[in-house]
Amino acid sequence: MRVTRAGDVAAPPEEVWRLVTDPERLPAWWPGVQRVEEVTPATWTKVLRSPKGKAIRADYTRLEGRRPSRLVWRHEVSESPFERLLSESLVEFDLNAVDGGTRVAITARHRPRGFARFGWFQLRLAAVRQLDEALAGLQRVLGAA
Repeated sequence: MRVTRAGDVAAPPEEVWRLVTDPERLPAWWPGVQRVEEVTPATWTKVLRSPKGKAIRADYTRLEGRRPSRLVWRHEVSESPFERLLSESLVEFDLNAVDGGTRVAITARHRPRGFARFGWFQLRLAAVRQLDEALAGLQRVLGAA
């Protein structure tokens, strides 16, 4: 399943790049992130809060980075709470200069596992909601174009 959402922010691509490539700044703009731990240049752990208040850890690896235009993260689903739902999960960022700022396109690519393959519609709706909230977070931090 692939979902892409795009929007404009009022900042140049280099400024957007600095924000999206800094895992420690994720709580400011990525939905549901309470804090980030164990940050290295290539890996980090997001600590999310479930609707019931439980902390959920999600490990990520930076797969690709072409400054200042393309970034790819992989959610390490193996041996995580997400393993029963997903066999693969990637997030891709494409940044392109436009008048007054940057066009940001965020793509989520999820490969559902097991019974989740039959709930693709709910998975898609959740991905759309998450990406829309991420774009709104970027616009909140960097300004809407």
